[in-house]
Amino acid sequence: MNQHIQRLLLAVALSAVGLCSVTLATTVAASSAGEPAFSDEGEAPELTGIEHWLNSEPLSLKDLRGKVVLIDFWTYSCINCLRTLPYVTRWFDKFKDRGLVVIGVHTPEFGFERSTRNVTLALGRNGIRYPVAQDNQYATWKAFGNEYWPATYLIDRRGHLMRKHFGEGAYDDTERAIEALLGTGATEVGQ
Repeated sequence: MNQHIQRLLLAVALSAVGLCSVTLATTVAASSAGEPAFSDEGEAPELTGIEHWLNSEPLSLKDLRGKVVLIDFWTYSCINCLRTLPYVTRWFDKFKDRGLVVIGVHTPEFGFERSTRNVTLALGRNGIRYPVAQDNQYATWKAFGNEYWPATYLIDRRGHLMRKHFGEGAYDDTERAIEALLGTGATEVGQ
């Protein structure tokens, strides 16, 4: 049985027992030279159906053209998501002055995670100061075709989706990808 099928079976098994996430390999592998690999998937979907914005006024990807954007799909009671948050908050702190915009998209797995109060408390507990969009109806989740918590999507300065990663891990690869996108002109990566 190939590795992809094994991972899919693992995802189904973990979902069946109620775990909130599966850890999958990144969909875009790094090249053998250690440089991040990118896959230009065209214009990223817009953030849509957001009920509340926390730590920010409403944002749109269209208005963020010229910036590199990291979208982090998470939910506050998912252990896998909680393990990734220190990396996401560190990237925000490290790269925000160089043009990186981090947007957490909080998409609940359970009913109690829909509460804005609960999400706000989770932001404080986890030191999250970047914008968080509350996606209670899964509109942005569906627009991205997302299926997992946590999931990160990197969008270049043109607004193109360039890299995806599902689950924990690949933190060094993601950081190298952020640095590469920040260090290039709008049309240099992926062409």
